[in-house]
Amino acid sequence: MKPTFRYRLLAAALAAVLIGCVALPQGGAGYARSPALPAPPDPPDNPTTPEKAALGKKLFFDPRLSGDGSMACQGCHYRHLGWTDALPLSRKVGGGMNTRHTPSVYNTGYYTSWYWDGRAKTLEGQVTAAWKAQIGAEPAKAAAVIAAIPGYQVEFRKVFGSAPDADNIVKALAAFLRTLNSGEAPWDRHAAGDKTAVSADAQAGHELFVGKAGCATCHQPPLYSDNRFHNIGLEADKANPDPGRYAVTKDLQDRSAFKTPTLRSVGISGPYFHDGSVANLEQAVRYMASGGKADAHKSTLLVDHKLSDQEIRQLVAFLHTLTSEEHFQPPTLP
Repeated sequence: MKPTFRYRLLAAALAAVLIGCVALPQGGAGYARSPALPAPPDPPDNPTTPEKAALGKKLFFDPRLSGDGSMACQGCHYRHLGWTDALPLSRKVGGGMNTRHTPSVYNTGYYTSWYWDGRAKTLEGQVTAAWKAQIGAEPAKAAAVIAAIPGYQVEFRKVFGSAPDADNIVKALAAFLRTLNSGEAPWDRHAAGDKTAVSADAQAGHELFVGKAGCATCHQPPLYSDNRFHNIGLEADKANPDPGRYAVTKDLQDRSAFKTPTLRSVGISGPYFHDGSVANLEQAVRYMASGGKADAHKSTLLVDHKLSDQEIRQLVAFLHTLTSEEHFQPPTLP
């Protein structure tokens, strides 16, 4: 984790403690953020408001935003699947296939770069790229479709003081995504003092997570990610290995390195890893705990921790306690 990101996150977390750890309802999302998470930062040119996030929520679920009207942004991100799609690789509008697994958009507002390789420098930039590449839209044409809908005309005038266009549609979508913060999970309740919130196995799993298994080195709470990029060996034996972060930085140390995914709600967001190659959570934990496949460029942090079957099960039990339980109500579209 970059020092500035870490300090900002810790400072915000401390501020939350000082005001009583109040988890405020998120604009338009319909649930409260876990007290373990500070408010995500907003860019100066796109502050989040409840009205803007509620508008973005409708757009996120609206297939009319796509190139052919067949697919919404939500088509790859489902709440009951941890804001993923349960597919190893998902299909784009027009029939093309993604080459990487759909990442969760839980807590996406906290990051400093986006996509598995970090090529997007802003959340708004990521939204724009996905709007074009994933759901096949030409933003100006799609914006004209949205602008022709009376209900959207009213809401955009209220929120932005102008008609829908490619710029303010992206801002509304990004504002909504910044409200998709994890709600309270059983482990949050345990950490707050409820000793009945999780099982003894989950508690033992947490001890392994922060200790013997070394998971917390990269999966740092409260996000359970370090916002950095690591090669974990998955590309080693492929005929055409994915270059990962290297395609962005051209730094040889970044060959086949991918962003550390959040573990919040990981229990419902499989399959796992950037290529969707591992079907279930226990298999994913076993892979990481064993040190992964041999690769000359693999991170030195990935080693065989020689965990027993029982310890693997305890780690999995802990990870399931990171699944948040917030209510989410889909929007009604105009």
